[in-house]
Amino acid sequence: MKYLSSLLSNLGSVALSASRFGVVACMMMLVLLTSCKKEMLFPVASGRPYEVLVVIDKDMWERPSGRSLFNVLDTDVPGLPQSERSFRISQCKPDDLDQALRIFRNVIVVDINPQMYTQTKLKFMRDKYAMEQIWVTLQSPSEEDFVKYCTENRQFIVDFLTKMEMNRLIRILETKHSLVAQQLSLDLFDCDFWAPDEIGSSKRGRDFFWASNNSSSGMVNVCVYSYPYEGPETFNKEYVLAKRDSVMRSNIPGEKPNMYMKTDTLYTDCKPTVVHGDYAYESRGLWYMENDGMGGPFVSLSRVDITRNLVIVAEGFVYAPEKMKRGLIRRVEASLYTLMLPAEKEKKAQADAGGEEETKNANS
Repeated sequence: MKYLSSLLSNLGSVALSASRFGVVACMMMLVLLTSCKKEMLFPVASGRPYEVLVVIDKDMWERPSGRSLFNVLDTDVPGLPQSERSFRISQCKPDDLDQALRIFRNVIVVDINPQMYTQTKLKFMRDKYAMEQIWVTLQSPSEEDFVKYCTENRQFIVDFLTKMEMNRLIRILETKHSLVAQQLSLDLFDCDFWAPDEIGSSKRGRDFFWASNNSSSGMVNVCVYSYPYEGPETFNKEYVLAKRDSVMRSNIPGEKPNMYMKTDTLYTDCKPTVVHGDYAYESRGLWYMENDGMGGPFVSLSRVDITRNLVIVAEGFVYAPEKMKRGLIRRVEASLYTLMLPAEKEKKAQADAGGEEETKNANS
């Protein structure tokens, strides 16, 4: 860093005599130094995952405008066996937003000003006052328009904040993940996969593996399996869940012969989604052990490996009857987005060799 600082102190004289290439090189060093300084000077955002601080006047927070935003953030997490809120919500007045509160991990500032705005918009900034921070501003010309926006865009707001948290988890998984699950994924499917690092126990089957933290309190599990792709009709709820039941019955038996894992189809939702820019199919709901008392939430992503004509499914499921499950299932869900098919691995290797940057993001 001292060497870069010395070079940058002479940037003015260098730029006068340098070629275009030299100027570009100096500017790149300036960006690097700025980035280094930011990481050294900025604190890490405070707060726990899925905590949100809303900056809004107390009176407005209690009026319909504030209640409309509260009701969006206070929605239930889908696919859980009991009611759990999507976010933990805190509120403060703009005048109380001091240095300590400014570094909160998720901040939503409500700014209603008829002189400045003609329509309601959501804007956001990363790392405004702290590293790994998301700073959201909801700008609106009136409280009525603000209520309308929150009502019409409730799912977008929830999905946006959830995606930001997922991406934080993915960045952690990149440097700290289960080597057991990663190696099994490479050996069986030639796919890269980052599961939570505490997962160390595993079972290997035909075109299947199951890995778990094997904990007596808050058991977290991941599975990856494959089956032939038979065209677009492969992706419908009945087909996907029938395949899941077949695979799980064969590979995850209970303590007795008549015990096996099944999907509670009545409480499971399936829908198309996008992962790494390609089509995927999401299943989210409840599993249970037939003829036993075990059960809990699961989420899976089914994707197509076109080069091998295979459906590759990555799934996470949780067994934690004594605990709240929001944090557990969302953490394992983040890992599903890290599954990288062979063609994607090759593309990333080429990008790395060419000096380009590619990240794994949830729903991207």
